[in-house]
Amino acid sequence: MDAASLAALIMFGGAIFLLIVGAPIGISIGLPSFAAMVSILPMAGATTTAAQRMFTGLDSFALLAIPFFILAGNIMNNGGIAIRLINCSRIVTGYFPGALAQTNVVSNMLFGSISGSGVASAAAIGGIMNPIQKKEGYDSAFRTAVNIASAPTGMLIPPSNTLIVYATVAGSVSISALFMGGICQDFSGEAVLC
Repeated sequence: MDAASLAALIMFGGAIFLLIVGAPIGISIGLPSFAAMVSILPMAGATTTAAQRMFTGLDSFALLAIPFFILAGNIMNNGGIAIRLINCSRIVTGYFPGALAQTNVVSNMLFGSISGSGVASAAAIGGIMNPIQKKEGYDSAFRTAVNIASAPTGMLIPPSNTLIVYATVAGSVSISALFMGGICQDFSGEAVLC
């Protein structure tokens, strides 16, 4: 068996074995890949190559924004901004039928547009709105559906993790052009050129 076939067997066999055993995905991919590199290269070369590849994979300025958006969402939630956004939304929507459901939608929109993450918005606003809606007599399936359906609205409003990832993967798409498209879509109600 040649070196390339042995490396492929180590990589795929090791990954499948570790996944079946229940190891985390990062370890199931990383450990067999490093073992396959060691089978082809000397230890010093394999270590250097692994370090260079890991740094190259992490060296994406646009993808660094995503953890910082999630951090901003957690800071806002712990700092009390989420409850202030809910109170502001409640003032705006308090006179309409189904006011708490509409408050949930507006709060998710505001929180998602600030944090850039639909998941952070669903967790922050849902955690605060769920007990309030339960106290007001809203059905649990309805309040869950409203929170889940309204949390992704923040992903369309810049800054947005989805737009950043799309622009990074597509390569030739401008992030600022996507943000302008999101702003034009949100304020006009339809897709127009700004």
